[in-house]
Amino acid sequence: MTGFIIYLPIIIALALYFTGIPIAYALMTATLTFFTFIDTTSRPYLLMQKFITSTQSFPFLAIPFFVMAGSLMNYSGMSEKLMAFADALTGHMKGGLAQINVLLSMLMGGCSGSANADAAMECKMLVPEMEKRGYGKGFSAAITAASSCITPIIPPGINLIVYGLIAGASVGKLFAAGYLPGVLMALVLMIAVSIIANKRDYKPSRDKRASLGVIGKQALESLWALLFPFGIILGMRFGLFTPTEAGGVGVLYCFLVGKFIYKGLKKEHFIPVFRETLAGTCTVMLIIVSASLFGYYLNWENIPNMLLAAVSGIASNKYLVLLVLNAFLLIAGMFLEGGAALIILAPLMVPLVKAAGIDLVHFGIIVNVNIMIGGLTPPFGSMMFTCVAITECKMSEFIKEVLPFILALIIALLLITYIPQISLLIPNLIY
Repeated sequence: MTGFIIYLPIIIALALYFTGIPIAYALMTATLTFFTFIDTTSRPYLLMQKFITSTQSFPFLAIPFFVMAGSLMNYSGMSEKLMAFADALTGHMKGGLAQINVLLSMLMGGCSGSANADAAMECKMLVPEMEKRGYGKGFSAAITAASSCITPIIPPGINLIVYGLIAGASVGKLFAAGYLPGVLMALVLMIAVSIIANKRDYKPSRDKRASLGVIGKQALESLWALLFPFGIILGMRFGLFTPTEAGGVGVLYCFLVGKFIYKGLKKEHFIPVFRETLAGTCTVMLIIVSASLFGYYLNWENIPNMLLAAVSGIASNKYLVLLVLNAFLLIAGMFLEGGAALIILAPLMVPLVKAAGIDLVHFGIIVNVNIMIGGLTPPFGSMMFTCVAITECKMSEFIKEVLPFILALIIALLLITYIPQISLLIPNLIY
């Protein structure tokens, strides 16, 4: 089948998505339309078979486990201890609360792994205090949204697991690859905050630099939380458990730490934890199975290979391929919600990446950083909407204040893209 008609499901999916229909239903509708009315050579039961078998993957168990681990950590009181540790490290700097905001997101990466969860938490915890101390509402919301981009890059991020399953890349290596890019993103945001804080004379949150004793004390209080992501990585590296089993170990660890060490976890928290786990898992899995159906249509019409041929004609080496894909992902991120962009675009791009000789782990970090930047941009940036809704900030004010942080993150993205060792150094050392 040739011509415009083969691309009709893509147009249908995008049209439905832009009218407000959830991406999972948009993808399913587009695929069913194609196989019901356009190409009738495939039997309907094959689609149902594809829908069911796409869920029959043992590694998918990692998703509910890590969602539950993040929820347990959020209810355990760990965020307050991590905030105190961040304050001890950066509170003496100009724009101290904004610097704490960035550092806290980096520390929370190993706990929640969710940009929206981190953004919501910091909007409630930090933004009111920032406003009291003279920070503009737009600036406070913007740095909260921008810093939340770091959280899913630091393991164990759910998007890293989803990409690993789609691309056939090692989840353990992806987890290890996230540390240095996450730190780099934090550094560029902290530099941007410092420049803006000096221009606007935003005051520190501490009168003077914390002593080594204070920093050490706060580090000890936060130690159990800080050990979580490193324990997961080392356990997988030494063969103690698989990525899926790591999720189960993580849930047990979070429960024991929250209940018996931090003692913030109460029995009334368990129903909200299970509710959040169920909602988060169902959302992700529904998108995955609908994307699997959509991928069946794409492969049926050989669209990935067509795209490969088109990009091969534009870019003859991997550096140009990376430039083209980055530009495409950044533009797509302005119109597609982050999770949807990952599910739709990753299967199309993996063949291009393999053909260009680009490491799949390295590209996984590039894709996820792109998706996070997309979460800051209109019209469909999820962290943008989260922060604007919770802080009641004007959208125009938010967009104006977030632009310097988007620029800083794009600089980090280019460094991550063209210096592969930023992503690959730790996986190469460990594996």
